[in-house]
Amino acid sequence: MSEIINRVAQSQLVTFDLEDYYPKGERKVLDVSEWLYEGIILREKEFRAHVDAQDWSKYQDAYVVLTCSSDAIIPGWAFMLVASRLQPFANKVIVGSLVDLETSLYQAILENLDVSEFMDKPVIIKGCSRKPVPENAYIMAMMKIQEVAKSVMYGEACSSVPLFKKKK
Repeated sequence: MSEIINRVAQSQLVTFDLEDYYPKGERKVLDVSEWLYEGIILREKEFRAHVDAQDWSKYQDAYVVLTCSSDAIIPGWAFMLVASRLQPFANKVIVGSLVDLETSLYQAILENLDVSEFMDKPVIIKGCSRKPVPENAYIMAMMKIQEVAKSVMYGEACSSVPLFKKKK
C-alpha cells in the first residue's frame, strides 16, 4: 500500500483569506429618520437640536453608517452635519448600508495591500467567510492579485473554481 501524499501541502498554492483583513471594531447604524418631523420632514432647527443633544462618545472607535429608513429626502448637509460630530470619535463614517461600509473598508485595505508575495504563484481566494465580507471585496481582491499571480482560483484547495491563468 502506498503512502498518502498531500499534494496541496506540497504545492506552491497560496491561500488569500479576506477574513484575515477584516477590520476590528463595532459597526453602528445611525438612522436619522428618528430626528425628522413625522419621520419624513427635515426641519433644520429641530434636526440641529437632535444633533446637539447626542452623546457622540458612544461612537468611539466604531464604524458608522448613516441612513434614513423613511422615504424622506435628506439634504446632503444633514449627513455632513452628523458626520462632523462623529469625526472626533468614529473610525469611519459613510452614508449607505452595512454592506456599503464593509465594501468601503475593504476597498481602502486592498488598495494599499502589498501583493508581491503572490508574484508568479497560484493563489486561491478563500470563500465561505464567517465575517461579513462583501462580494465586492472578493472582486477587488481578485483584480489586485491577478496583476501578479500565475493563477487565481476561488474556494478551498480541495474544491476550487479557476478564475484566471496568466498567459505564457
